Amino acid sequence: MKTRIIGSLEVSAVGLGAMGFSHGYGPGATGDDAVDLMHTAYDLGCTFFDTAEAYGAGANEELVGRALAPVRDRVVIATKFHHGDARTPAEAAKEIRGKLDASLSRLGTDHVELYYQHRVSDSVPVEDVAGVMNELISEGKILGWGQSQATAEQIRRAHEVTPLAAVQSEYSIMERMFEADVIPTCAELGIGFVPFSPLASGFLAGTVTAEDSYTGDDVRRVITRFDSDNIRANQPLLDLLTAVAREKGATAAQISLAWMLHKNDFIVPIPGSRTLDRIQENLAAADVELTDDEFDRIESELSTIEIHGNRTDEDIATLKTLN
Repeated sequence: MKTRIIGSLEVSAVGLGAMGFSHGYGPGATGDDAVDLMHTAYDLGCTFFDTAEAYGAGANEELVGRALAPVRDRVVIATKFHHGDARTPAEAAKEIRGKLDASLSRLGTDHVELYYQHRVSDSVPVEDVAGVMNELISEGKILGWGQSQATAEQIRRAHEVTPLAAVQSEYSIMERMFEADVIPTCAELGIGFVPFSPLASGFLAGTVTAEDSYTGDDVRRVITRFDSDNIRANQPLLDLLTAVAREKGATAAQISLAWMLHKNDFIVPIPGSRTLDRIQENLAAADVELTDDEFDRIESELSTIEIHGNRTDEDIATLKTLN
């Protein structure tokens, strides 16, 4: 497995998002099966594992901690926290410290390599958060910190106080809004960029059909790119990926990941694989290298393709109101 550097952390070029083992995408591997899959991912060269306190109300952190305990000193664990009602700097510091201690307990470790602010709070200045992160780094409880779905301005303000190791935000061949300013800002400041949903919640694997349906807490119920009409309308994109994949002896998903890996050497995607074949396929994307000509061809054809549907936090929030 090739490696990349984000902040001061060396990680596998493709990581593993663990959220789906606990919730978000319908039935899948859980418990011992999920632990075995994470062991397999490590055996295949994955050293970068992502979780959060919010995934399964802490259960996902416990699962990741159990799976990685035998190789704890050889992997990078990233987790995240959400702000509550903190208002003053002292309240924010107390809240963050309490959340980190709870995460460390669930993970069964005395530190995490990367600690993200899951969403930037409107009520707590980023400078206050960055100050707390500096203290936690000094204490050895975290090795680096980051933000999720942050703006370029928020990144710059926070980075001035305590340099960020990474920014984790949605990014895929279907969702490119952060190419305008956030990714260039990360390039300028030496910050890693970690795309979540790099396969557009599985859409770019090319196996989704307009007849598919989703139930329970499966987020695809409310992500508009999975509306039947949008699935049909996005077929030109899948046709492009399939054509390139056929020429490269790869899969559409691997081409999607290879495309972003080609763009910048500080980008490290974390696809949320939950089955053995998907883990094998996605991690193997690190070995699928596009030539400059192949990359330019994809970019040129993408410029003529309209993308239909997206994923928003607001839409995800409506999932709680569905039966």
